[in-house]
Amino acid sequence: MTERFVVIPVGHGNESTNAGVHHDPLPGFGDEGALDQREAVPILEYSREPNKYGDGNPKENSPFINNIDNEKGSLYDGTNMALFEEEMDSNPMVSSLLSKLANYTNLTQGVREHEEADEEEGARKKTVKSPQMGTFMGVYLPCMQNILGVILFLRMTWIVGTAGILEAFSIVAMCCCCTMLTAISMSAIATNGVVPAGGSYYMISRSLGPEFGGAVGLCFYLGTTFAGSMYILGTIEILLTYIAPNAAIFKAAEKEHEAAAMLNNMRVYGTCCLALMAIVVFVGVKYVNKLALVFLACVILSILAIYAGVVKTIFEPPEFPVCLLGNRTLQNHNFDKCLKTEIVNNMTVTTELWDLFCDSPHLNATCNEYFTSNNVTVIQGIPGLTSGAISENMWSSYGPSEMLVEKKMESLEVSDTSEDMYLPYVVNDIATFFTLLVGIYFPSVTGIMAGSNRSGDLKDAQRSIPIGTILAIATTTTIYLSCVVMFGACIEGVVLRDKFGDSVKGNLVIGTLSWPSPWVIVIGSFFSCCGAGLQSLTGAPRLLQAIARDGIVPFLEVFGHGKANGEPTWALLLTAGICETGILIASLDDVAPILSMFFLMCYLFVNLACALQTLLRTPNWRPRFKYYHWALSFLGMSLCLALMFISSWNYALVAMVIATCIYKYIEYRGAEKEWGDGIRGLSLNAARYALIRLEESPPHTKNWRPQVLVLLKLDSELQVKHPRLLSFTTQLKAGRGLTIVGSVLEGTYLIKETEAKQAEQNIKKTMSTEKTKGFCHVVVSSNLRDGVSHLIQSAGLGGMKHNTVLMAWPSSWKQTNDPLSWKNFVESVRETTAAHQALLVAKNVDNFPDQRLKEGTIDVWWVVHDGGMLMLLPFLLRQHKVWRKCKMRIFTVAQLDDNSIQMKKDLQMFLYHLRLDAEVEVVEMHSSDISAFTYEKTLVMEQRSQMLKQMQLSRTEREREIQSITDESRSSIRRKNRPVIQGSGTSNQAAQLEDESDREEQLSHDKDIVSHPAVNHSTDATPERVHMTWTKEKFISERTRNREPNANMPVRDIFNMKPEWESLNQSNVRRMHTAVKLNEVVVNKSQGAQLVLLNMPGPPKSCGGDENYMEFLEVLLEGLNRVLLVRGGGREVITIYS
Repeated sequence: MTERFVVIPVGHGNESTNAGVHHDPLPGFGDEGALDQREAVPILEYSREPNKYGDGNPKENSPFINNIDNEKGSLYDGTNMALFEEEMDSNPMVSSLLSKLANYTNLTQGVREHEEADEEEGARKKTVKSPQMGTFMGVYLPCMQNILGVILFLRMTWIVGTAGILEAFSIVAMCCCCTMLTAISMSAIATNGVVPAGGSYYMISRSLGPEFGGAVGLCFYLGTTFAGSMYILGTIEILLTYIAPNAAIFKAAEKEHEAAAMLNNMRVYGTCCLALMAIVVFVGVKYVNKLALVFLACVILSILAIYAGVVKTIFEPPEFPVCLLGNRTLQNHNFDKCLKTEIVNNMTVTTELWDLFCDSPHLNATCNEYFTSNNVTVIQGIPGLTSGAISENMWSSYGPSEMLVEKKMESLEVSDTSEDMYLPYVVNDIATFFTLLVGIYFPSVTGIMAGSNRSGDLKDAQRSIPIGTILAIATTTTIYLSCVVMFGACIEGVVLRDKFGDSVKGNLVIGTLSWPSPWVIVIGSFFSCCGAGLQSLTGAPRLLQAIARDGIVPFLEVFGHGKANGEPTWALLLTAGICETGILIASLDDVAPILSMFFLMCYLFVNLACALQTLLRTPNWRPRFKYYHWALSFLGMSLCLALMFISSWNYALVAMVIATCIYKYIEYRGAEKEWGDGIRGLSLNAARYALIRLEESPPHTKNWRPQVLVLLKLDSELQVKHPRLLSFTTQLKAGRGLTIVGSVLEGTYLIKETEAKQAEQNIKKTMSTEKTKGFCHVVVSSNLRDGVSHLIQSAGLGGMKHNTVLMAWPSSWKQTNDPLSWKNFVESVRETTAAHQALLVAKNVDNFPDQRLKEGTIDVWWVVHDGGMLMLLPFLLRQHKVWRKCKMRIFTVAQLDDNSIQMKKDLQMFLYHLRLDAEVEVVEMHSSDISAFTYEKTLVMEQRSQMLKQMQLSRTEREREIQSITDESRSSIRRKNRPVIQGSGTSNQAAQLEDESDREEQLSHDKDIVSHPAVNHSTDATPERVHMTWTKEKFISERTRNREPNANMPVRDIFNMKPEWESLNQSNVRRMHTAVKLNEVVVNKSQGAQLVLLNMPGPPKSCGGDENYMEFLEVLLEGLNRVLLVRGGGREVITIYS
């Protein structure tokens, strides 16, 4: 049986009509009309302009889940999809997804759009045709043009002559291996999805995160900018040295000043050239792009001329004579004949060379000693490929600055060489060594990112980028390696080491080898350097603009602006300024290592990004380029790092410091971006590994530190009630350790989801204000009690769980209508005890300081042993600036049979071993009769509790009944006027039912500490074991004393007391007595303290006395301003051992 499905449009009123949806009958569905979904689905358009300036997120109508930009009126028809119709707004149909992906366009943010904007004058943008560039035109040739350049023409022969063929070959091979390995890593990243135009910056930032991306992006920008300086300096060097030497403005009268004059000429002409190029880039970038093929043609023709010249030397070497005096090479500028004397008209006359070495043209003139002792000889500068020069040029010839360029042959040496610097010898202008040559040569292999920068113009970027880039590197590597061998085999060694061609009448050395004329190389290299400089000034500002528009470096935002057509005007000005600093250096050999550092750092992070993604096995890591491996990436990264320090260790350190500073700046001040980067994946893996390690065993006492769960209460507007609780957490932890801030909302999660998210945002905002670093967790539960329990049990993960709970004292627990307020608190105390977690309860937390205290004390009342928490907490607080100037005082309580002096000595010794500085005081609390005030407080407490349990009265009735009972109790005490110790002058305070604070707190924490044993138990009471603060002997004597029946019974027989007191629970009486007595002592000693730390008694084991427990604590804390109640977690947290 077949069923016929008819697709029916979902009606949206007039909205469907306005949308312009065309209805056509679908094939196979009869005449029923259906919605043509292809027209209903918007085309996925990609734009590099951010949605909001600086947010860095592309405007993208994403076909994926949670796309809030999709038009709400998008229609999804068909009753066969009715099961999913409620999810269509967030989860699109597969057909919609595929339709959008099929219409995906990746438009470049580059020169083409700017040209179109110029031509359209901003009126209307042209429809951009789909990219049609293939591998050859789009990747191979641009990479070739960027790799081959100024170093090949101006320094390659000098590097070969100085380093020798073997070492020059190793330099070239090492640098080319570095770029090849980087290209493999780059190909993997570039083929792992669509890479918009942005090249290395985009790849690194999206792979390693905004911090690394921004740091390396700026380094790459600086490298590109200094590359512009290098190309401009190369252009000026070619102009002033080989094309128009007479154009020099500064001319040296003496030889020793020639170098300084040349540098000044380079600065003047370089600045003018930079200004001219910047104007060209500003006015019309389209002309730069249209001339790109011309510049590329110059490079290719120059390379072909070199190879043609090498072949020609086999048959007919060119004539470039070199004049030697002894074994020293002479500058062939001011003489035509390499002769001392010549015969003219049968007479011996001196030559121009004679005049250079002698004081007069006469034969009897006084001449230089070396000139007199050695003959002049002429050798061929280009002996040819088959001349055997390769064996002479095989080895290096390094030397210091001003070292003479000499041929390996015999000559007569002289002792006096002081005049050599004034004579026309060819000398080294700089000291030469292997690492220097590496730094100078490396810029000649950069430019491998040209293909990835043009990914938007490619027909198939994921295929073209790997093939084109790797082929270009292979081709240029072959050219460089072959040039090393050819130069060493064809050119005389002294000519190779002659950097500026002074020995061959000022010709470009590589030009002497070319065919048909040296001018082919001179003109070709000149235009090649000009073109490369223009392209650097075009690309660097756009790279800076991309970084600025990503919004990750706040102070660069101004450089994201530009002209109406998008031209980065401000970025161009900054680029020109930085480029000018390179030109002021004026030496090509000094600028090259600088940009080498920045490019090497960029390549290093490309390799690191690929290696990380491969090792982390991120689900999204699926490159189409399969010929990569993490080992190759690590090898490339190591090679980049080695080359940085080989080239110049000081430049390498400076570059790394710059990158580190940018990284830290972005980390602390930059915009938060989530790009799914590999560093986040690395952090997750590292966190997982660390958590597993932490889970293996609990921390040692020496490593224990409070990992705090802060329980916050929110008001009706979901704002934090006690923000000072967070600031106190910051002071306690000094930014170290784990902090989890939790809160509970009552209700169900499905209903309260929005409120929970809003509460979490509010808490995070408050944490940021209070400078609390940690995690926030808001739980929605049916009741507060369960929510707090869930937080105490499940907050944290693995070994990173809290061991301490911090909460505020519920100050208004008496005034509240809901008895659950204090019941929740007591139950939280029990749960922290059961979970073996410490508990900190702060009273009057809103009065805790947040500014630096100039003086004061932190008083610790050490009543029972809690594992050392009371000792550790003041030490941690004093590490923070707020409490740093407060002194620490420790009080402990002694009873009648205790040796107070010995206790103080023992405690001082204990603190000495703990390395804690504190004043010690032992307070004696002698046993005394229970006062009438104590009985009164206990009576009122029990009667109030009994009435609230048995009577279901309204609030007004409850207050009236409680007040009547209180009045009756007071009148009874006054009437009978029974004498008691510590008179009843305070009886008028007996039944206080109100508290001074107006806040309520909910919940938390720990341990079962036994109440203070200051009063001896009655005969039938069961003795309780306590942990005392003093010695083992004291503990034994205490235990023995408790076991003695009726020993030292200070309390009067209960049956002889007043009838109103006879029915009281004697345990409650003793506890109230302890609270009253201890409160009197604490208030007397510590009322002026900045903070009081006090042992928190444990709640009763049965739930029946919870309200009485709250009364005990209230009495204990009465009259104290800032109090921190502390309960230990059942383990030692401080030790005397190292």
